[in-house]
Amino acid sequence: MTLMEILSGRSVIAGLRGRNKREILKELVDAVDSEKVTDRQKVLEAVLLREEIMSTGIGHGIAIPHGKSEFVSELGGVLGIKREGVDFDALDDQPTFIFFLLVSPMDVSGPHIKALARISRLLKGEAFRRHLIESEDSEALITCIEEEEKLHS
Repeated sequence: MTLMEILSGRSVIAGLRGRNKREILKELVDAVDSEKVTDRQKVLEAVLLREEIMSTGIGHGIAIPHGKSEFVSELGGVLGIKREGVDFDALDDQPTFIFFLLVSPMDVSGPHIKALARISRLLKGEAFRRHLIESEDSEALITCIEEEEKLHS
C-alpha cells in the first residue's frame, strides 16, 4: 500500500487554515473524498473521541489523527500542512506542522494498520518532513510523497 493509493488531489492540502486542534481536524475531515464519507460530522466526532483517549501528535512536528466510523465506506486519508505550526498536544510539547488523517470503516483493521505503519515509516526521515513543510502547493506535496515512496518501495 502506498500513500497515494489513499490520497486524492483534493485530499492534499499545502496550507491548512485552522488555528487550533479542533479547526485542523474539521478541515482534514472535510477534505476526505466524499465517496468515502456519508456523515462528516459523525466522522469528526469519531476522530475527536480518539483524540480524547490520547493525542495523535506523535512529536517531531507530526500528528496522525485517525478514527473508525460506520459513516466511512472505505479507508480514506488526508495530508495537511500548517507551516506556522499549531499546538496539537503533541507528546514532545512542540508545534505540529504535518497532519495525516486516516479514517476507516468500523469493521476494517488491516488496511488501517498498514496505512498507519506506512505513514510512520515514511515520516521518520527529517529531510522528508522538511520537504513536506516547505512544499509550495498540493502538486509539490504529491511529488514529494511519490519521490519518497519510490525510495521505500
